[in-house]
Amino acid sequence: MRHLIVPNRLVEDTLSVLKENGWLAQGMRVVSHQDGEHRLVPLDTGAPAEFPEPIRELEITTVEGSIDERVDSDWWTHLTKLVGKKEIEKHGDSWPSSHEFISDMMVVRIEENLDEHSESIAKAKLISHPHIRLILRDEGVQGELRIRKLSPIGARIDNQIVTESIPKTHISTRVTVKESGVKIACDPNKAYFSSKLQTERLETLSLAKLLRRHLGRPISICDPFCGVGPALATLLSEKGLVSEVLASDLNPDAIELLLQNLSTWDRREYPIEPTMVRRVFDDRIVGVADAMDLSQNPEFRAKWDMLIVNLPHRTIDILPSLTGLLDMNSVSIVRGRAIVAESEIDDANEAICEALPPRVEGSDEPSLKIKRDYSSSLRLCSFQAWIAPV
Repeated sequence: MRHLIVPNRLVEDTLSVLKENGWLAQGMRVVSHQDGEHRLVPLDTGAPAEFPEPIRELEITTVEGSIDERVDSDWWTHLTKLVGKKEIEKHGDSWPSSHEFISDMMVVRIEENLDEHSESIAKAKLISHPHIRLILRDEGVQGELRIRKLSPIGARIDNQIVTESIPKTHISTRVTVKESGVKIACDPNKAYFSSKLQTERLETLSLAKLLRRHLGRPISICDPFCGVGPALATLLSEKGLVSEVLASDLNPDAIELLLQNLSTWDRREYPIEPTMVRRVFDDRIVGVADAMDLSQNPEFRAKWDMLIVNLPHRTIDILPSLTGLLDMNSVSIVRGRAIVAESEIDDANEAICEALPPRVEGSDEPSLKIKRDYSSSLRLCSFQAWIAPV
């Protein structure tokens, strides 16, 4: 997660500014920097990409966050009271060790052997996190549209915790999150969204800035697996960075939310209902589409400076079908994510290199960088490639 590198003498003042604006990560610790002269202050996902005075000049680094054990102990204390110390010891490491916040909701993955304790887990989490409205059990990504199955297991209603017969009026998963200072409408039950990918999106922003500097002009961006548009939110928030955009997805529900988001970000009136991909404005192509078909359309082919490939289970297989979207008259960038077994990363790197056009001379060959564990054997990775013109 992102942290501000703050001189020790400025920590208290900086914390005051961050707390006042809601930019300090909840439940995470301020830790010492390795140089002993600075502290690392954890930032909330909603904190902007760039800060105003008086903290504008402070450097931002991305490191693993350190959980505030006091918050964590609260959850364990409440859970122990609910299920008993023997049950805690019996299931050991099976208890959920992490969760994900999406606005006022918490998503938690519970092992099957803990089914009987899901109600207690929900209660303990809600007691420990009083700002949370709804606890959702993550049962994994399902189907071609990569939609997570999220089942409500606990809710806060009029300051009361409810875990049985939760009224339908209180289980809505359509929310607005704030990421890097930008509001994003999403519904994780209808379209995939993860707040844990904010760092990935900020890295994509940094690459886009480098490409703009190299080309000396705003860049065109193709995001054929755009979802509700979290990557575009970060890119479009950077003034003068983006010229034209192609944003498509196979999921109509995702496009419906994307259109709502684009209306907010662009301050233009977009259609409300999703349609097949089409030119909505001179500089915006939006709609439902199979990414494999895009490069066959002369209107979309061979014109994009940056291609974002966010379909991690299939990225390596589909790359050859997507490279025709790149503008080969100038340098371009492919930015992607992939899920692979750690033992197969070298083979995956070779496959990516073979799937892509020749790279810019002197640039690093695309190489998968492990970002986090996806399962006991699989790793979620990212890569980028600088593509040479022909």
